[in-house]
Amino acid sequence: MGKKGKKSAKGVQSDSSMGPYQADAPAHAQDRPGVYLHPGLVASAQPRAGPSSSVQVEPGIMPTGPGAGPAPSAKAKPAKAAKIKAPRPPTYVQQGPESLADSLAKLSLGDKGKGRRISESLSAAELDIIKTKEPLYGLVHRKVPGSRVRLALESDVNPFTRKPHTAQYKQILEARKKLPVYAQMDEFLDMFKENQVIVMVGETGSGKTTQIPQFIAFSDLPHTRGKMVACTQPRRVAAMSVAKRVADELDVQLGRHVGYSIRFEDMTDPATTFLKYMTDGMLLREAMNDPNFSRYSTIILDEAHERTLATDILMGLLKNVVKRRPDLKLVVTSATLDAVKFQNYFSVRSNRPAPLLKIPGRLHPVEVFYTREPEPDYVEAAMRTVLMIHRAEGPGDILLFLTGEEEIEDACRKIKFEVDDLIKQDPGGVGPLVCVPLYSTLPTTLQQKIFDPPPGSTRPNRPPGRKVVVSTNIAETSLTIDGIVYVVDPGFSKQKVYNPRIRVESLLVSPISKASAQQRAGRAGRTRPGKCFRLYTEKDFVRELEEYAHPEILRSNLANTVLELVKLGIRDLVKFDYVDAPAPETVMRALELLNYLGALDDDGNLTPLGSMMADFPLDPQLAKMLIVSPELKCSNEILTITAMMSVPNVWLRPPNRLREADAAKAMLTIPDGDHLTLLNVYDEYIQNRWDKNWAWNNYLNQRALAQAENVRKQLQRSMERFEIESISLTDTKKLYVNIRQALVVGFFMQVAHREAESGGYVTVKDNQAVALHPSCGSEGQPEWVLFNEFVLTARSYIRTVSEVKPEWLLELAPMYYDLKTFPDGETKRALQRAANKKYGTPNDGKRSGKRKGGGKI
Repeated sequence: MGKKGKKSAKGVQSDSSMGPYQADAPAHAQDRPGVYLHPGLVASAQPRAGPSSSVQVEPGIMPTGPGAGPAPSAKAKPAKAAKIKAPRPPTYVQQGPESLADSLAKLSLGDKGKGRRISESLSAAELDIIKTKEPLYGLVHRKVPGSRVRLALESDVNPFTRKPHTAQYKQILEARKKLPVYAQMDEFLDMFKENQVIVMVGETGSGKTTQIPQFIAFSDLPHTRGKMVACTQPRRVAAMSVAKRVADELDVQLGRHVGYSIRFEDMTDPATTFLKYMTDGMLLREAMNDPNFSRYSTIILDEAHERTLATDILMGLLKNVVKRRPDLKLVVTSATLDAVKFQNYFSVRSNRPAPLLKIPGRLHPVEVFYTREPEPDYVEAAMRTVLMIHRAEGPGDILLFLTGEEEIEDACRKIKFEVDDLIKQDPGGVGPLVCVPLYSTLPTTLQQKIFDPPPGSTRPNRPPGRKVVVSTNIAETSLTIDGIVYVVDPGFSKQKVYNPRIRVESLLVSPISKASAQQRAGRAGRTRPGKCFRLYTEKDFVRELEEYAHPEILRSNLANTVLELVKLGIRDLVKFDYVDAPAPETVMRALELLNYLGALDDDGNLTPLGSMMADFPLDPQLAKMLIVSPELKCSNEILTITAMMSVPNVWLRPPNRLREADAAKAMLTIPDGDHLTLLNVYDEYIQNRWDKNWAWNNYLNQRALAQAENVRKQLQRSMERFEIESISLTDTKKLYVNIRQALVVGFFMQVAHREAESGGYVTVKDNQAVALHPSCGSEGQPEWVLFNEFVLTARSYIRTVSEVKPEWLLELAPMYYDLKTFPDGETKRALQRAANKKYGTPNDGKRSGKRKGGGKI
């Protein structure tokens, strides 16, 4: 609205029953889409209508003709409501987009603020205009009953876009009505109205993730107040796929009214988005710049039972924020029955636990089978089980759980090969089988294939086809896939494990919990009775599996989390209100790392460098390396390396093409280290103009390379925001040296030294025996190597390594490599020799005045 609109609003009396649609609605509401009544709109007369006539007023259409009254002027005062007389056929002319609101303004101003509700002074025909065209008109936010939400859902016009609903919307709505949570809409909205914090337990498939945020959007009306509803997800795949589904259900455009936000990708519009799905990590990052979460009217922490590191920290932050912001509502949802812990934790206003709402799932009986003996190779056993089901069991899709991308892609290839062979042997006895992978780094378009219908029969009177989804544990609770009748559960998943004593974080294949096993079995009973094949013994299930998985905060490196908390102003990390407090040693290791990196001073205060590091969506080591790289004249190259280290493995190594894949990798390898090789791969990809065939011929993951390009662009924008210079050297030899020195600035604590006697490597200070991973491309056995990954299998390996010089360690990280305090041993003696060679005398620590963790940088 312009100045004219504001001027005409004077003298309009507000009606408290109008809520956000009253005359003194906030100014920002004028610029956001929605169904609110704009202040200052001038009313003209409505077409006459009686009980026997039906008035249809489309958005953007204004009635005119005999009895319609003069056209409104900018200075006209609000007109009184027209009296209802005998019906007269109206005629219509095209007007501006707010003409429907003009009509409704006339209807609402007739009572002159006497406190009467709008429905008391309107005829049935006029009410029909509101109910049909503006179903949320006149409602007070957070006091919307379920009956009015249903009216809005079933109206002909979308209340958020003011456009007619599509035919697809009606079909989806009928399916939504069958969800268990839909039947509890009234119960939830009553609880939402009366309580600031709600804890929900809803079985997977109940509809809580898709429907509860929509119920809140209709009740909270965030779009009328410039606010948003946030719904966090523990995984990026879920955030993207659920946002797309909800956009379809609300009949709105993804990225406009409903959107998602994940690391390195933001599909939202700040001006129009009112419902945002996001990873919990993204909401935690937003908190650093907005500690009160002022952009949100309601926050939903979904899948809280996953107990991710970010969700646990968010619960601690929000527990305090809801005390400061009585207007902020919080909903915590869980798919398991351990919600009592959340109830007791969120007793914020009194000693009473937060209220609990239980939503049943749509489970049919599921028959569970165990193996007689433990399986030595669970992947092979899983593929055999899938083929057995396809040959011997009735119709229905299969869900197979594996631990990671490499396992999943390999299994899909082998299953497809075996099924093709079966069809050749018995074309009349076996139908087609489509294998669909699902893991977090899969592109969105490929993720959506899990919702495609199974293939039909290839010929008449032949068996129908089926679909097998091969997924990580994301399919346990985050996503619901209709049509699954059979589940194959090997009983393993990858878990992040951190050892603070050796400062190493690794992804380990670990047994799942009993709660996860039950969630997996439940996937088979969504649409009909199902079967779950557990590839472990019943004895192991009872005796070996934990009841619940350990929270991530108890088994993760906390450096990034501690940096974020300090940026939020939380100084006493020990007394922070954790749901489950981490081990003090883990917190101390995080503080130690940040202190050496220069992010925190000796008193634990955030430094200017640390503040900048916290604003980058990167681990602290990567952020430090990127920020200081211009001083070594290699920021363009470090930016590329950082992007390549932030995406999945770019190397493809098909089992039937191992020799060719290794030869292709050798052609791209830079002998000085894997980091330079990653730089070379990216540069070659760009020089070959993003050619998919070039990537395929060189056994490279083109999806990962494209993702790296996107990450690089986003990080470059962050660098420009902080005015970090983009610079490179023209001398390639000197450039490669500087790049490796920049790596040392960030990862000086992750260095290994080769011992002369044994020939093996040990990590600096921690003396952990390690070996170079077979995938490393370093030439020979360098004496000193910097590494990024620690891989625990039958042996301890270090991966993604580059050769470094001991004098760089002394020069660039003098506090960490202070020989006066360095542990005795062969590593210290080697460093002492390097110091003597460079400086002529033993390092006496007099150079320690340089900046901590960064030397001269």
